[in-house]
Amino acid sequence: MGAISLLALVFGLVVWWVSRKFRVEGNPLAEQINQILPQTQCGQCGYPGCKPYAEAIAKGEAPINQCPPGGEEGIKKLADLLGVEPLPLNDEHGQTKDEDMVVKIIEEDCIGCTKCIQVCPVDAIIGAPKHMHTVIAENCTGCDLCIPVCPVDCIVPVPAPLPASIQRPNKSSLLNLVEAAGQW
Repeated sequence: MGAISLLALVFGLVVWWVSRKFRVEGNPLAEQINQILPQTQCGQCGYPGCKPYAEAIAKGEAPINQCPPGGEEGIKKLADLLGVEPLPLNDEHGQTKDEDMVVKIIEEDCIGCTKCIQVCPVDAIIGAPKHMHTVIAENCTGCDLCIPVCPVDCIVPVPAPLPASIQRPNKSSLLNLVEAAGQW
């Protein structure tokens, strides 16, 4: 029993030493770039996600103007970080949207094919095969990757809802509140 414990200790020390000796540090510039990118993981930039795009920018393999969700503001932040001139958004990768959008599934038309679930990079669509699907609006980044794969065209873009913490009450409840305050 003691020999096995000693052998385990020796192997543990060898693994610890090897992990310290051959540790690979990440690129801190790529991490800073990744923090600026919007984390939509939409692939519109030509990379499978924001982190690979950030790594390509850090290596000088990709320009800073390929991210439509980041828009002009994101390009300016990247230019400031890298000390380069901002470039206009490359239209080949998409357009910047004037307002934040998400998608909505017209549930009555959904056939449950799961094609939208398979392409959603942030798992914002839930449902089971051959059953209706729905979108979790809080998780949707509005990348629109699900729209072209839907065989029944039941996915439509809609304006993103306001976060619950800043939603305004409707007028009737405001008027009721004013009336109640007047009774004091």
